[in-house]
Amino acid sequence: MTSPAREHRTASARRVTSESTVELEIDLDGDGTAHIDTSVPFFDHMLNAFAKHSLTNLTVRASGDTDIDAHHTVEDVSIVLGTAIRQALGDKAGISRYGDALVPLDEALAQAVVDISGRPYLVHEGEPSGFEYHLIGGHFTGSMVRHAFEALTFNAGLTVHVRVVSGRDPHHIAEAEFKAFARAFRQAKALDPLVSGVPSTKGAL
Repeated sequence: MTSPAREHRTASARRVTSESTVELEIDLDGDGTAHIDTSVPFFDHMLNAFAKHSLTNLTVRASGDTDIDAHHTVEDVSIVLGTAIRQALGDKAGISRYGDALVPLDEALAQAVVDISGRPYLVHEGEPSGFEYHLIGGHFTGSMVRHAFEALTFNAGLTVHVRVVSGRDPHHIAEAEFKAFARAFRQAKALDPLVSGVPSTKGAL
């Protein structure tokens, strides 16, 4: 006799400020389907990569003051994404908790380690000097990679280490970082049949 299928872990979240409007839906037990429109094309590309490689279904609709800068929109989308991840994870019973991935993109190589710990912390290092000033895709500065991870991890309650091992092309570096995070998160959020309850000696995450 087979056990009943577990319901998908889903959430929706919304954030409205004078700088942006963000609506987001997430399914942690999806197949990587994404419908993304943040009005920041390169960020759309990164969120599509996150969804595909983490096997997370993701719908994002966002608009903001991109005539001034992409900063507010990228930050607010990342806040809402983190909030939705935290909600969808629920009590975290049965999850693997930890994930680790090393992902290449041509000359770039990035590593990400994720702990669904409930304790927000980000260590982000290794991007080459000057990367933060580079404009990728005409809208997205390299500095926004770290800022997106900060907003996401702090609102999701994740401990995340992201390290750029090597790289020259800013597009490749950023994409390797997002893909590495996606693959590590995919492992961490996965349900482990050997885990009973919450994987913590504290009994809560």
